[in-house]
Amino acid sequence: MDKKTLTEKAKSHLEILCSEIGERRVGSERNRKATTYAKKVLEDLGWRTETTELPVIDWKTEGATLTCNGESFEVFSSEYSLGCFVKGKLTAINTVAQLEQTDIKDKIVLLHGEIASQQIAPKNFPFWNPEEHQYIVSLLEKGNPKALICATERNAVSAGGVYPFPLFEDGDFDIPSVYTKDTEGEKLLACVGQRVELESKAIRIPETAFNIIGRNDHQARNRIVITAHIDTKIGTPGAIDNGTGVVIVLLLAELLKEQLSDYPIELVILNGEDYYGAPGQVKYVEENSGKFGEMLLNINIDGSGYKEGLSCFSPFNLPGHILKALQKVFEDMPEIVEGLPWYQGDHSMFLQNGCPAIAVSSQWFIENFETQELTHTPKDNLSVVNYERVAECALGIVELIRKL
Repeated sequence: MDKKTLTEKAKSHLEILCSEIGERRVGSERNRKATTYAKKVLEDLGWRTETTELPVIDWKTEGATLTCNGESFEVFSSEYSLGCFVKGKLTAINTVAQLEQTDIKDKIVLLHGEIASQQIAPKNFPFWNPEEHQYIVSLLEKGNPKALICATERNAVSAGGVYPFPLFEDGDFDIPSVYTKDTEGEKLLACVGQRVELESKAIRIPETAFNIIGRNDHQARNRIVITAHIDTKIGTPGAIDNGTGVVIVLLLAELLKEQLSDYPIELVILNGEDYYGAPGQVKYVEENSGKFGEMLLNINIDGSGYKEGLSCFSPFNLPGHILKALQKVFEDMPEIVEGLPWYQGDHSMFLQNGCPAIAVSSQWFIENFETQELTHTPKDNLSVVNYERVAECALGIVELIRKL
């Protein structure tokens, strides 16, 4: 298939995923529409599909309000937090040491400054959970406040382009919380010691989501596992993160359906990379426990197809023959370059289980990861996509498999 035709197919798929469906938060009806669409594409192309059901929670809010002495402050319900309607004395905490020493029982606590500088890992997140974050969560739970108000600044590394960002985005953390801009938090400090009233109209809803797997062979050994997550953060159509990744998998389903290869291909649409519990990733690891040694390679696609710069393939722990094949791809396809190492994606779970990996992304995106203000926001829409780059990534992966 020529690149022009592939580019048009990429555009068509992306318009469905990111415009017609749009935000694909885990547990939502739109998320299920997206996985249903991906499954149908795979089945129509002749792939054997498997659907894995995931028990999850959806979450909705009708907003939040905070008042002190008749003055209102702008706050937002923390995603996946419980709702609340509470009144109490306001206490401010800006360091872990201060949290250790302060009685916060039945208080409404303003977290600001140092302690609110980076998003706290969900308490049960399996792939990354710093001890410092676990300690903060344990202190808060032991302290038993009525609610938390989290004043956060810009932090692209921790929260993408979102400002302000929810300090807690965790359906397993049961202290109600809201978040606000650091500048609003500074104003709120004037209310410390006074009575404030906080309402967050948020609810958790038990729901289901799905992983979708397509296979072209009954053999499991030496298979190439190609992955992309289909879910988005709340409030974004998720074009680069990660509609383009899903679409590359769908293009590969067509390009590889009759591809002769020594290695079986497994196409995996995962659900949960942008969700507090990573349910699809956890389930996939459980299902493959003790079997990662059967995999030849993981190719994970996330952040690809950005309008600026080239596409990049980042190698991790590749055996010599795979690395040699990848270097040949770089030589033959100048539109694809070797990318910097990065670990904020689903390839990490394969690396943690001893499987070599290649992370497919955009050079600009990886090199500007710490300063970009795009992902997890409404700006991550189809206007930032270069459809030719999407097609080139698919062709580059096919070329790699051919060289193997």
